[in-house]
Amino acid sequence: ENTSEVTEFILMGLTDAVELQVPLFLIFTFIYFNTLVRNLGMIMLILLDSRLHSPMYFFLSNLSLVDCVYASAVTPKVIVGFLTGDKIISYNACAAQMFFFVAFEVIESFLLASMAFDRHAAVCKPLHYTTTMTSTVCALLIIGSYGCGLLQSSILLALTFHLSFCHSNVVNQFFCDIPPLLALSCSDTYINEIVLFTLAACNVFFTLLVILNSYLFIFIAILRMHSAEGRKKAFSTCASHLTTVSVLYGTIIFMYLQPSSSHPMDTDKVASVFYTMIIPTLNPLVYSLRNKEVKNAFKKVAEKVKSSLG
Repeated sequence: ENTSEVTEFILMGLTDAVELQVPLFLIFTFIYFNTLVRNLGMIMLILLDSRLHSPMYFFLSNLSLVDCVYASAVTPKVIVGFLTGDKIISYNACAAQMFFFVAFEVIESFLLASMAFDRHAAVCKPLHYTTTMTSTVCALLIIGSYGCGLLQSSILLALTFHLSFCHSNVVNQFFCDIPPLLALSCSDTYINEIVLFTLAACNVFFTLLVILNSYLFIFIAILRMHSAEGRKKAFSTCASHLTTVSVLYGTIIFMYLQPSSSHPMDTDKVASVFYTMIIPTLNPLVYSLRNKEVKNAFKKVAEKVKSSLG
């Protein structure tokens, strides 16, 4: 039974230095604005251009949506805190923030695995691509990704907020994440830590297995290509994908695959900035802005807007 006496939490934030509040407010506002513009712009571009109505861009549009949601679960509160100095978050708002962040973080990892599988089918079995990546398969992969994220987040939410928080309400983080909340509880958190570790480990192992296995066969197929330009282009695309995967999974492993008691919280804050704010704004750039089809679609839309205004 939940015997919590806490009705609100105090987020310690990134820093207490007064002279850094305004610069950090400007920096994170700029990052968040870029995140929304790039990701929502990518979604609209994919919807408007029929040439982008393919499985690859279907997954990309969902990745952009996920980035918008999970960045919006964290960043606006951080920005307001820098501007007003208000670091208080209500009990229910903290629970909601944790739920949406965890859910869409898990969804993103499964979407990355789905995208890797899609690229494997396109590069390794191009003649069977249309029969492999059917609309039904794509829909099932998306539904499975969202289902896994929402289910796991619901389990972790129930376990975390079933605990009692009766000693302190000061969260040593800039948002309501699971490890700093477990550190505050006066209940036994052993089960929570086991479940968190198990779910995180299963997610990382399964999705990384799909990604690495897909790229292994992709690299083999690339090495068999006769065109040097084709190999260079394919290697460049894979390197971009794997860079984002490495940053995301590196921070997930660092944050969740260790006991909460061994977490250096100040170091966690720095790592958290990468996967809550930096990755969502970089994904559209890494995954699509280097893509000629997306560039051509953007030019086409820009020309239409220019002609309609002129």
